[in-house]
Amino acid sequence: MGTYGKKATRPCMCGFYGDPSGRCRCTPDKVAQYRSRISGPLLDRIDMHIEVPGVPKEILLDQKTQGGESSSAVRERVERARERQRQRSNCINAALGNKQIEETCGLEEEGRRLLEQAIDRLGLSARAYHRVLKVARTIADLAAEETIRPAHLAEAVQYRCLDRANTLA
Repeated sequence: MGTYGKKATRPCMCGFYGDPSGRCRCTPDKVAQYRSRISGPLLDRIDMHIEVPGVPKEILLDQKTQGGESSSAVRERVERARERQRQRSNCINAALGNKQIEETCGLEEEGRRLLEQAIDRLGLSARAYHRVLKVARTIADLAAEETIRPAHLAEAVQYRCLDRANTLA
């Protein structure tokens, strides 16, 4: 998350895999070969893998405000979440060690089952498992929730799209 920087990669060699325009002509084998260049241990060290589609020209050309939450409101919510994190464990969630993860990321039974399914289906490593827990804890903090709910876990798992892509390719 924030302390580790941001990295981006294209979804395939041409960069248009999954684009609704149909411009990508990469074969599934070529996509898998391209994605396999990113090692599993490196992927494990990235908290969130998110596919970001291109912005349609209609939205780019629309000069009106698109609505949604203002940047200042988001900043305030993030600051409150970080303060909760510091009060709970004297550090932000991204910096939690394994013992602290156990202490701060307790799960209810439904959440445990959901995470077990994700581990089985995605083949998550121990490192990826801990990353999912820390992201879920952060999502719960942003929602001002004391406990990690199944919805928080499900959202955190969704941010592991490259794990999913490697199991589906």
